[in-house]
Amino acid sequence: MKLTRSSIVLPIVPCLLFVLGQTPVKAGKVTVDLGDSKGVTLAAALNRWDRDGNLRRPVDPKAKIDAPRVDATAVHAGNNKWVFENLPPGKYDLLIMARDPETGNPVRVEGWQYAPVLEFDPFFPPHATTDDDTRRLITEQIKKSRHYENKVVPLYMGGDKKAVRVLLMLIRDKPTSYTPGAGTIRHEIWQYTWNYGGWQKEKRTKVLDRILLQVSELRRWTWLWDAKLGGIEVKSQPVTVKYELPERSAVQRPKGLYPY
Repeated sequence: MKLTRSSIVLPIVPCLLFVLGQTPVKAGKVTVDLGDSKGVTLAAALNRWDRDGNLRRPVDPKAKIDAPRVDATAVHAGNNKWVFENLPPGKYDLLIMARDPETGNPVRVEGWQYAPVLEFDPFFPPHATTDDDTRRLITEQIKKSRHYENKVVPLYMGGDKKAVRVLLMLIRDKPTSYTPGAGTIRHEIWQYTWNYGGWQKEKRTKVLDRILLQVSELRRWTWLWDAKLGGIEVKSQPVTVKYELPERSAVQRPKGLYPY
């Protein structure tokens, strides 16, 4: 039997369609309902980590506290609802910028996930926690350690019996030999691993951000971290996140930087 060009090529086409996928991955719609929150200027989403827990883009050494680099911004749809129309599937941390209606000072609130510090480790969700004794022991270790920053504050801890990760805020606001009046703030994820009957800090850390700015400006900021805004899973189905910015008089408020 004589074979023609068309009889050879045509059977290959369905195979290629099967391998490559016949339909594109659908994007998802995410609505952030901020309720009675006042002074909101931006609602954005960050797709920080790849599947292995590596940052999708390196930390920007020229980052500005009031102009964060984000992966998507929401559109204000009225009634304090902010909408992302076409977010690709993934897990996102939401970020909200606002102005304190009473003081006019800037406000930044964002979510996070406990990304792996060591290879092949799993993510811990932002709502992960640990027992009081472990929290106390790790906090004491951090206090006793020497740091370049004069304020090293463990904000949240979460993990299991083998490993605990810590979201830390590190601030240097004491005078230095660099630009007069300059300070730094950064956030990192540290890991403490249970070894030989005690918690030992891993040398490797994950840096979320690092910002250089005037100390006078830093002291005006509210920069908080809230687990409710972290690890938002987006698929093809619509998602609604209800959240309200914490009030200054609230008894329990998210941890982070407050004006000082």
